[in-house]
Amino acid sequence: MSVDDRPWSQCIARRLAEVAGPARAQWQASAPIRHCVIDALFEPEWASELGACFPPAARMHLRRDFRERKYVSAQMDRHDPRLEAALFAFHAPAVVQAVRDIVGRPDLEPDPELYAGGLSRMERGHFLNPHIDNSHDGGRRRWRSLNLLYYVPAGSGQAPGTGGELELWPQGVRGEPRRLQAIGNRLILMETHQHAWHSVREVGDGPARGCISNYYFAPAPTRADQGFHVTSFRGRPEQPLRDLASRADSALRMLVRRGFWLGLVRSPHRYRR
Repeated sequence: MSVDDRPWSQCIARRLAEVAGPARAQWQASAPIRHCVIDALFEPEWASELGACFPPAARMHLRRDFRERKYVSAQMDRHDPRLEAALFAFHAPAVVQAVRDIVGRPDLEPDPELYAGGLSRMERGHFLNPHIDNSHDGGRRRWRSLNLLYYVPAGSGQAPGTGGELELWPQGVRGEPRRLQAIGNRLILMETHQHAWHSVREVGDGPARGCISNYYFAPAPTRADQGFHVTSFRGRPEQPLRDLASRADSALRMLVRRGFWLGLVRSPHRYRR
């Protein structure tokens, strides 16, 4: 896997144990989109290293359309081994168990293929419109249940800048979002289901936002009313035309996935070892 043999997973597990009580309370009190925020995840020096070695835009793939604009990469062996070590530390049994204890899901499992996970980089003008994540893993065998977002620190001496917050929409996209800052060395745990609408506010001034993301899956869905669905986007409240286009796009992709192409089309965003 990675040549960096530092105990990244031990650092995560230790920090999760330190904050388990408050994190569990925040999780339980934050329905209907349960989440919790854990700061100072890694030793400061380690976190700074992750920020310094985060790949530049030229080494990542740009997603750019009316739904989103950001750089992504799941092929971790193309990047600094410290990033791969930190990402796969979230797959270590001690870390998985600590997360299970916080969110109350003993059936959660990490995804070694990093389906829709990996690295993302967002610069000025980048955004991610309100959406729900697709319901399953790449083979439609397990349910997507938990999003783990770790934000790497910006460069030394750089101000946080504006925009780039993770937005949760507990009343749907016609309500008001709750904004969580993309602070360096911060981990956000967020459940995923068909009502967990979330987005990233357009990035303004300041440094790029770097994120290391994982998904945990489970054999059972998070909610009893959950069914199969593709990643589905909406427009923001001030974007009625984009909302119509997003609804039509999601409906078309749903038809494709349910029909002939199911099982034949595989997302390129996964880790190929």
